[in-house]
Amino acid sequence: MRLTILGCSGSVPGPGEPASGYLLEADGFLLGVEFGNGVFAELQTRHDPFDLGALLLSHLHPDHCADFTALTVLRRYHPAPPYDPAARRLPVHAPANAPVRLAMAYAPNETELAGTDLSDVYEFHALTADPVKIGPFEVTAVPVSHPTEAFGLRVRHAGRTLAYTGDTGPCDALTELVRDADVLLAEASWTDAADRPPGVHLSGRQAGELARDAGVSRLLITHVAPWSDRDAIRAEATAAFPGAALVERGAVYDV
Repeated sequence: MRLTILGCSGSVPGPGEPASGYLLEADGFLLGVEFGNGVFAELQTRHDPFDLGALLLSHLHPDHCADFTALTVLRRYHPAPPYDPAARRLPVHAPANAPVRLAMAYAPNETELAGTDLSDVYEFHALTADPVKIGPFEVTAVPVSHPTEAFGLRVRHAGRTLAYTGDTGPCDALTELVRDADVLLAEASWTDAADRPPGVHLSGRQAGELARDAGVSRLLITHVAPWSDRDAIRAEATAAFPGAALVERGAVYDV
């Protein structure tokens, strides 16, 4: 499978940098993973958004789903879509409250919200602990430690495994989620410090140690906030896991 970085800025988009958004491709199938601020524009530089086969959202903070509203406008109002979006609804795998949360982001007032049902162009599926087949991928979602319902993701295809932490503080679930993965895409939003709030994000050191202890083959760091020191985060990660790399918008990796 192929991983493309559409955006990797943490918490907010940075200068010229979209927030979280990734593409996984295999067997001609496009799986969008996250759809944060700026990702919709970046996607269009590579693919027709109507080519998405499914969308996967680890959690519903804006930097991971804000551009869903733009995708909704496209799917509802494009004057000449390549197919009928109502007849071919886009599968969206996300936390259980996604239909309500995303409708609230889309509707501008209470009157319109009362009549907004995004299931006209989307087919919502709540993430659970059970593995699901999404196109050619087998996806396992694991609850992780974050201020809202959030999941780490383990994606398998053709004997290869990509693990993605989503947004999370250190927690017991992470080790099994990422164990022996061929590639670990791990958030590391800040440098390590004793006063970092628990249950929010990983530091560079924590991401490197997670990869080392779980026997991961390759570590890719993402979700670095614009105000964080990228070089310091990279140094922390590589001290624990030599070869760890920070991803950049537009980078492509074969998993």
